[in-house]
Amino acid sequence: MATVTLKGNPIHTNGDLPAKGANAPAFTLTGVDLKDVGLGEWKGKKKILNIVPSLDTAVCATSTRRFNETGGKLPNTVVLVISADLPFAMKRFCTTEGLQNVVSLSMIRGKGFAKDYGVLLTDGPLAGLSARAVLVLDENDKVTYAELVPEIGQEPNYDAALAAAK
Repeated sequence: MATVTLKGNPIHTNGDLPAKGANAPAFTLTGVDLKDVGLGEWKGKKKILNIVPSLDTAVCATSTRRFNETGGKLPNTVVLVISADLPFAMKRFCTTEGLQNVVSLSMIRGKGFAKDYGVLLTDGPLAGLSARAVLVLDENDKVTYAELVPEIGQEPNYDAALAAAK
């Protein structure tokens, strides 16, 4: 279990992020087309997992835009934005924002993702959503970077994540 804060108040996750060097847990999440996809969909590519509570918050929207601009343009790399938002809301957000370099994935049918990745918030006002985190996986799904953002209202370390994806 890890502790993060929301507006300075401590809240807890169900576990810990996969450690650098570990194999990323397999997952099945739902795309904006309502089709389920797994981690294997991007076999042979580097993956930036931008895990956010909801795209309806300013910081989540900002991190998604930022990774769209930067991470989505790296060679052989895909940016996966993962949240508890409904696929319809994710699609609307990306369309409205003109984001074409990210893949939005919903935990609507993949609730095990947050548990398996240790980011499920277990208490506080956002209980049931995920903490803010960024993971970078290599072409073989090995973790090369892991950041659990200590304050949910804070942006992740983009430079460190992008460096790990290069």
